[in-house]
Amino acid sequence: MSILVLGGAGYIGSHAVDQLINKGYTVAVIDNLQTGHKQAIHDKAIFYEGDIRDKMFMQEVFTKESVEGVIHFAASSLVGESVEKPLLYFNNNVYGTQIVLEVMEEFGVKNIVFSSTAATYGEPKEMPIVETMATHPENPYGESKLMMERMMKWCDKAYGIRYVALRYFNVAGAKSDASIGEDHVPETHLIPIILQTALGQREYLGIYGDDYDTPDGTCIRDYVYIEDLIAAHIAALDYLQKGNKSNIFNLGSNNGYSVKEMLEAAREVTGKEIPAKVLPRRSGDPSKLVASSEKAKMTLAWEPQITDIKQIIKTAWDWHISHPKGYE
Repeated sequence: MSILVLGGAGYIGSHAVDQLINKGYTVAVIDNLQTGHKQAIHDKAIFYEGDIRDKMFMQEVFTKESVEGVIHFAASSLVGESVEKPLLYFNNNVYGTQIVLEVMEEFGVKNIVFSSTAATYGEPKEMPIVETMATHPENPYGESKLMMERMMKWCDKAYGIRYVALRYFNVAGAKSDASIGEDHVPETHLIPIILQTALGQREYLGIYGDDYDTPDGTCIRDYVYIEDLIAAHIAALDYLQKGNKSNIFNLGSNNGYSVKEMLEAAREVTGKEIPAKVLPRRSGDPSKLVASSEKAKMTLAWEPQITDIKQIIKTAWDWHISHPKGYE
């Protein structure tokens, strides 16, 4: 019996594959390598290159593998791009998930852990964000993830496919031995952009707006360490395999850090000056997003191990120093 990881060559997926294999699971990976890297996949995983929207391909994989559970990371995830290309996002994320669920139903696979997002909430009225708050996505990316969640809810009712949707905030860091890390083209995440600037690969860090309603005027976000995040996925899989009901959990550190605080922390960790410039605000950037992860702690017995932001940045810095050109 194997765990099928969709998008297992990506930043988050590759860490999931690594942890699952280290815990003794048999793992199969599906990835179209559009944004993932073959070099990031653990050598003990069985790799299938293909697209989750290709139903015949998916049926072939499910025929070859005796799948006991699915962990789903295969989705487009750039907020700005989703605003420019909404149909691409609904096709890849929503239609792709429809095919996954159709094939799971056909092969009698009943458990799926799904990578959702805090973007399903939009700009919440209160902090920290809890799972019972209203969902008002402000971009097609968040909307597509919410549609994926709702599709799973109805598939649970109709076919008994149980799911856990994990809504997470800013995922950060790299594996502690720097063997796998974050390599996106283009890079849109704050920590890698700061570290690329520290390495001289960028002229400066662009800070989008310093007039937000926050203590230093820059946006505040909640950062969760990649290895802790994956531990929650494995706990969610175990939760479903024990016969528990479908559920939704936030994953965060319960701490918020502003862009300027992240920059200062990175300057300390790297010992570099890291030039920065204040630029105009980007549309659709909420001023503050911080999660409450109490529900995940209570129900999944999940506890983040690394919450100190400098420690998280240090793991990312070790990866960037040892892989200055990413996986190239």
